[in-house]
Amino acid sequence: MINIYAMNKGARQIERREAITENCWIDLENPSDKEIADVCGATGIPEEMVKAALDEEERARIETEDGNTLIIVDIPIINDESEWYIYSTLPMGVISNEKYMLTVCLRETTILGDFIKGRVRNFDVNKKTRFLYQILYLNAIKFLHCLKQIDRTSNRVQQSLHRSMKNKELIQLLDLEKALVYFSTSLNSNQVVIDRIKLLSAIKHYEDDNDILDDVIVENRQAIEMATIYRDIMSGTMDAFASVISNNQNIVMKLLTAITICLTIPTVISSLWGMNVPVPFSDKPWGFLVVIISTIAVLVPVIIIMIRKNMF
Repeated sequence: MINIYAMNKGARQIERREAITENCWIDLENPSDKEIADVCGATGIPEEMVKAALDEEERARIETEDGNTLIIVDIPIINDESEWYIYSTLPMGVISNEKYMLTVCLRETTILGDFIKGRVRNFDVNKKTRFLYQILYLNAIKFLHCLKQIDRTSNRVQQSLHRSMKNKELIQLLDLEKALVYFSTSLNSNQVVIDRIKLLSAIKHYEDDNDILDDVIVENRQAIEMATIYRDIMSGTMDAFASVISNNQNIVMKLLTAITICLTIPTVISSLWGMNVPVPFSDKPWGFLVVIISTIAVLVPVIIIMIRKNMF
């Protein structure tokens, strides 16, 4: 899908356009091959740059070619296809040249939606460098927001685990731990790209926008630290719950063993007196009572010993 936006000169607000014009912003969302060819033909941007950003396995990087600059960063995404939210990352490309600004991603993202809805202050499509910095800033903020959601979800799942110890909660924790690994890797890759942007001559740097870039660096590094801390906590939590589950299993097995021993003693004694051979007291009317008393006399001390050994 192709969305074209430009600034309204009178109100200085973004508005949608039907055709590609100079100094416009072109947003490609999971475009078809024909849409890619049409946009590239109108803007002079190589198709390889656009298709690179549509590769789910593409790493964060910067590339320049014939006046076109491609910047690929990883963005956080939330999938709600299962019973709970699954967090992951996806590459998003920002391509610019002297006349056009192009963003491309496999799916809709709230990062770009904030620009369209006018939620970003001092946004101007014509100021491409500031636009790029603002995208990077909102991306870092989005990572921080998702990390806080992961932490809250993790705490809620841990409380459920204390009560149930079911596989469902363990699988959910595993998904959260995997998401933190993705986030940590993507944030570190994004940081490398941000550091390169500061030194890239193909991008025009302005003093008025340096504060935004500094904020981008601060927020992204904070997100890296949060992801690292949450990942370490999650890893320790998973190990702790694995030990707890193993310990609970041992407790259950110990209890079952104790019960089995207690049931075995009456069974052995009754089996001895139940054989088809002469046994003591078999011809006495009080013989059955003797067997019962003998069973209790052996069983009670065994139970007392087990209680003292905390086997119950």
